[in-house]
Amino acid sequence: MPLLTAARWSAITRWKTVIVLLFFSAILMLGLSVYRDYGVSWDEPVDRANGAVNLKYVAERLAPQLIRQNTAYASIPPLANYSDNDHGVAFELPLAALGVLFARGDSAAYYHLRHLLIFVLFWASCWSLYGIARHCVGSWLWALLAVGLLVLSPRFFAEAFFNGKDIVFMACFTVAMYTLVWLLVRPTLGRIMLHALTTALAIDMRVPGLLIIGFTIGMLGWQWLARPSHRLVWLSVLYVALTAVGVIIGWPFLWENPLTNFWWSYQHLSHYPWGGYSLYFGQLIDSHVPWHYLPVWIIITTPVPYLLAALVGIVVNSSHLLKERLTCMSFANQLNLLLIGWFLGPLLLVIILRSTFYDGWRHLYFIYPALVLLAVQGIRWLMHVAHRPKSIRYVALGVLLLSLAETVHTAIRMVQMHPFQQIYFSFLSPQTAERLFERDYWGLSYYQGLQWLINHQPDNTPLSVSAPVFTPIIANSLLLAPTEQARFKIHREPQKGRYFITNYRWHPQSYADSVGREIHSIQAEGIKILSIFDREAAAPSSKAR
Repeated sequence: MPLLTAARWSAITRWKTVIVLLFFSAILMLGLSVYRDYGVSWDEPVDRANGAVNLKYVAERLAPQLIRQNTAYASIPPLANYSDNDHGVAFELPLAALGVLFARGDSAAYYHLRHLLIFVLFWASCWSLYGIARHCVGSWLWALLAVGLLVLSPRFFAEAFFNGKDIVFMACFTVAMYTLVWLLVRPTLGRIMLHALTTALAIDMRVPGLLIIGFTIGMLGWQWLARPSHRLVWLSVLYVALTAVGVIIGWPFLWENPLTNFWWSYQHLSHYPWGGYSLYFGQLIDSHVPWHYLPVWIIITTPVPYLLAALVGIVVNSSHLLKERLTCMSFANQLNLLLIGWFLGPLLLVIILRSTFYDGWRHLYFIYPALVLLAVQGIRWLMHVAHRPKSIRYVALGVLLLSLAETVHTAIRMVQMHPFQQIYFSFLSPQTAERLFERDYWGLSYYQGLQWLINHQPDNTPLSVSAPVFTPIIANSLLLAPTEQARFKIHREPQKGRYFITNYRWHPQSYADSVGREIHSIQAEGIKILSIFDREAAAPSSKAR
């Protein structure tokens, strides 16, 4: 009998490995098949320039003769007086180097490489999420469910190809949280060094990575309260020191004056002076948003079953925490508290500090993996209730079936919306979404608009175009072939040009007939996200999905 049991466990282990590898391979293959479908976001040219500026700064100190041979060297501004020199470059700096090596001045090749690498980092964060879930729920199947929910989050899936700030920071934060959990299982010198490295990478992406230091010291301190140890103390001190060194090494802006420049970055980025406006409940507001701005955006852009399951997870975890003493709490409950702190802590902190925000809740995307983990715990509890011999089991079973149906519906919607999943609203009607909230604020739909003009106008015909703001239309033209780019004359003034292209940012209402005849529009689930107007000729209107 023991041999049979061992054989069964061995078979399960073998199948587990195969299933997990196939699951993650499928996600990777999906990304590889669609990463070229997305346009260039509003921020990407700026991020590319930031990487180039920092690469020039580093190269001038490590290989000055080599960098001065580059034809673009003279056109790249110095880091000292660059406007965005306080932005972390843990992703942009290596990408700039890879762009020089592989893109070789080809803008389309660079952005395709960029989109691929952003997705690869997102994929790496899925592995880290899987590792955290294994510790939190103790089952590889439940851990795969957590990864599945993350991938089946429409906005996150789309932005995993072009959002080099928030998604990459979320990935770095998740990896660092996984190394923290791994450290808590058994604090060792090697694990401290690895966790310090991942923490430094997260901070070098964005200053809110400092939260990881707080989580780490808090959790190690908790372990010290339960079992005082000089070893935990010096490991904690070593962690902070190694993290500080890693942050400085990975952030060239800090090299000359670490403390002063880091404090400047913290102050500047925590209250970033954004000069634009966001459409929120039908009103254009600046970056000083009301307290409910973030909760509302989370609710309207996250699949409803995930939110409800996460709420159940928070309640269940909180009830478990209240049953144990603080100084002798089980490791499982320590992780439960960490998850709640990861999700609610940053959200409450930025609301209390009245930090500036714009473009939805993307600046807090790094808390989403915690929401997913809490949702899995909530689903697991509902499954447990569904097996009880009481009438409440039917309620739990009904909720689970409805949630499953809605999750499948979300997956179908993602396929239908491709490649515009970043427009996803969980339950708002198209008319309500258009009237009350921003649509394609990333500006990606301009790419499909330019492609439509190329395909529906005679070959070699010059295309004179303009937009409410010329930045995103220029950015998306960089994905076109050189011969296609040459056909376009992009005007900086919106009133010029034969074709006027708009994605309705800061302009939710319809345009007057004086703009021209609408000859093409793009919709995502009935939400109009782009229109092309012809100022000169009357053409039959057409619509794309």
